[in-house]
Amino acid sequence: MSPTDHDNDTVPAEVGAASARESTDWADDLSHNPSGLWSGDTGTLGERTRRVLLELLKGPYVSGTQSPQLWAALVADEGLVRSRLHDLFLDLVIDRVDEFAFTRKIVTDEIDAPAAVRSERLTFLDTAMLLVLRQLLLAAPGEKRVIVDREEVYERLAIYRTGDESTFQRNLNGAWSRMSNRLRVLHKAGEDRFEISPMVKFLIDEDRVRELIAVYERIAAGEVDAGEDTVNDIDTEEDDA
Repeated sequence: MSPTDHDNDTVPAEVGAASARESTDWADDLSHNPSGLWSGDTGTLGERTRRVLLELLKGPYVSGTQSPQLWAALVADEGLVRSRLHDLFLDLVIDRVDEFAFTRKIVTDEIDAPAAVRSERLTFLDTAMLLVLRQLLLAAPGEKRVIVDREEVYERLAIYRTGDESTFQRNLNGAWSRMSNRLRVLHKAGEDRFEISPMVKFLIDEDRVRELIAVYERIAAGEVDAGEDTVNDIDTEEDDA
């Protein structure tokens, strides 16, 4: 047997033995993982805590009213969830009164944190509808639920009409759909009746509200046009502007 042949025989055997030991050790570790949910699972969180963590990452928020079991898991394991989110440069925001939670980008001067939340690009009418919903919510302090009629909201937005009626109606319906299905700030509570989520007040901060209202008042007064291509970017989970 030549030296070359000997090396070719020995080295793979050593590597194979080491690999086998690592596999055995890894399997032993897995077999002792009390939090494992499936074979090979290295996670350490309970199932519901993992689910609430996933819902937070999917956004836009987790509601205690809509998902009481997930909310209970979040409250029980808040520290662990917060830690996992910090690993992703995200912070956890909890409103314990209205029972909802969402994530937002870490804001700090200590590091340049990457953006980890997705943004929704809203049209002018989207933003105007969001502001109307916010106003209706804040006009009912102490109310457990704020229910609105679709037509009521549409009427408040009539001053921003541009173009023909059918086009405006189509744009209103599109904005309403985005409020319900994407931002999830409207929840069906009856025939053409919807509950406004408390989350709506966090989507646009006070400074942004004042700025936008000033613009919309000028539009309502006919000083500027309300173009449908006018857009605003907000983070789905929370506005960090």
